[in-house]
Amino acid sequence: MQTDDEKITATNAAEKLRASPKKGCSCDSLAVGRLEPCTLVIFGASGDLATRKLIPALFKMFVAGSLPGSFAIVGCGRTEMSGEEFHNRLEGLLEKQKDFDGRHWRSFASCLHYHPLAYTSESFRKLAAYLRDLDKTAQTDGNYLFHLAVPPTLYGVIGELLGEAGLSHEKREGKGWTRIVVEKPFGHNLQTAVELDTTLHRSFEEHQIFRIDHYLAKETVQNVLMLRFANAIFEPLWNRNFIDYVGIIAAESLGIEQRAGYYEKAGVIRDMFQNHMLQLLSLTAMEPPARFEADRVRDEKVKVFQAIRPFSLKPDDNLVLGQYEDGNINGAAVPGYRGEEGVNPKSLTPTFAMMRLFVDNWRWKGVPFHLISGKRLQRKVTRIVIQFKDVPHTLFENVLAEHITANRLEMGIYPEEAIRLSFQTKNPGPRLCLKTMAMDFEYSRNYKGSGFDPYAKVLLDCILGDQMLFWRQDGVEASWGLLSPILDDCEQCRGRGERLHPYAAGSWGPELAADQVKKIIGHDH
Repeated sequence: MQTDDEKITATNAAEKLRASPKKGCSCDSLAVGRLEPCTLVIFGASGDLATRKLIPALFKMFVAGSLPGSFAIVGCGRTEMSGEEFHNRLEGLLEKQKDFDGRHWRSFASCLHYHPLAYTSESFRKLAAYLRDLDKTAQTDGNYLFHLAVPPTLYGVIGELLGEAGLSHEKREGKGWTRIVVEKPFGHNLQTAVELDTTLHRSFEEHQIFRIDHYLAKETVQNVLMLRFANAIFEPLWNRNFIDYVGIIAAESLGIEQRAGYYEKAGVIRDMFQNHMLQLLSLTAMEPPARFEADRVRDEKVKVFQAIRPFSLKPDDNLVLGQYEDGNINGAAVPGYRGEEGVNPKSLTPTFAMMRLFVDNWRWKGVPFHLISGKRLQRKVTRIVIQFKDVPHTLFENVLAEHITANRLEMGIYPEEAIRLSFQTKNPGPRLCLKTMAMDFEYSRNYKGSGFDPYAKVLLDCILGDQMLFWRQDGVEASWGLLSPILDDCEQCRGRGERLHPYAAGSWGPELAADQVKKIIGHDH
């Protein structure tokens, strides 16, 4: 295992890379020489996550020169196939992407390997021997990154088997690290989250565990802290004295696709709120950390979760649950949730939720945070809205017949990554009329680089050992502690069906939530 001094050294190295580049360096590039050689082992390599997200992100990183000089990728899965078959399958999938650069494929493919695997002790011992041999030929210095792109039920199993095979241990000579990447969901509730953590910690230490949330790697999400704490004009207004409410929405036009088995057990609160939505809330509401370091930032996030008022289902407008019915998306008829393949025809699983939360601390006392997420809504949109209060005194009331629209700050995450601030101006002409204008910043217009895919960003941070954008276990437990009473009440109460409000696919959700949704969507609803 790493000594305490070695852990500090690794952390300091990651923080130096995160710091502003020196004169003459480009923010669009990374000094690859600083990245340590390593082998990335992807469990579930033939699955959807690996083929649709991880491998394309790694290929783009390879083309951009953002991978270590000595690097190997080992796909592991129960599917029997040769290395050549693995290469051909991935090449066929990548060729379908519009930005596929075939000139680099052969060089990238030379880094790709495949190892059939069963989830048994003997199979993992064979994997350990295979990796030791590969380590010598690929010169990856005994550094291993294990990515669990598998169903959540296998997280603990794989963690224990890696430990039994000796693959979780780190060398003491300052050479050779091991890290494990766990996808969400981190448990099904508070109890299972604690059990999973206990299982992983039998083989891995906390600094080795990377609980991934790719939402945090999106550029606008990363920019929330920059906007707040690197600009003197925003932070003095970022409190209950000036802000009326905060709205956070993550709407999807897609249904559940082929994920009925998972979604029937999860529902929208487990799928979106326990991770993505609460992370966005914590970034928006947290206090400034003493230093821009992983643990200092995550300390402040946990304080936000701990300050959220214990949830009450009364009055009813604190929580609105819905489930989509038949409707139309972009002019095409789509089935309701209960008509999706693999879904119980009498399912009471929510596909929409609007939650009103309050952060009971000095900064936010009394300011509502409206969190909204749902499937089969009118269109895909993700944004954070800071709605400022009305001006305290309108000296124009004798000359203006209109209401003065309050200032509004929007941080767009999808479909456009943008930051937009609205303000009032006088409309040109002889009469005194106001017009709402906006100051815009759009990444697509102002950033000329190729950009970095969120999965590429988090994979790079894993290689660096930088946990800034990853969950820490106390944050996981705090979020489950907040949501578990809601889930218990909604899933065990007799009137569960009455609380589930239907909405047509292609709408903005149940009527009970429509007004608040439209406020957050704004002029483009």
